[in-house]
Amino acid sequence: MNPKTILLVEDDKFLSSLLKTRLEKENIKVIHAEDGEAALEILKTLTPDLILLDLILPKKMGFEVMEILQQNPLLKRGPVVIISNLGQDADVAKGRALGAIDYFIKAQTSIDDLISKIKNFIGI
Repeated sequence: MNPKTILLVEDDKFLSSLLKTRLEKENIKVIHAEDGEAALEILKTLTPDLILLDLILPKKMGFEVMEILQQNPLLKRGPVVIISNLGQDADVAKGRALGAIDYFIKAQTSIDDLISKIKNFIGI
């Protein structure tokens, strides 16, 4: 059986390394992009089972990435889950309006909870 694939779009090296390690232990393949532009390049050729998207990113912000995904049918896409430090209601509402299936505020979400939720989203 092919492992599930997640595109992790996160510029925080510590957090992305931690998430990648934990997800790979669950037999989930992780493709990592450090900025929004790299994520969009990857999505030209890869259809992940899930996109874990930070909002505060170099080159292209997470909301910009989501807008481009909505406008460009040629880009591959999986469901988007936002992981961000932006916790304002307006940010959460905007993320959902742009198609995010869930929104996690980093400071309020443990890694264990996040991994568990991700496994639910991708059906493992």
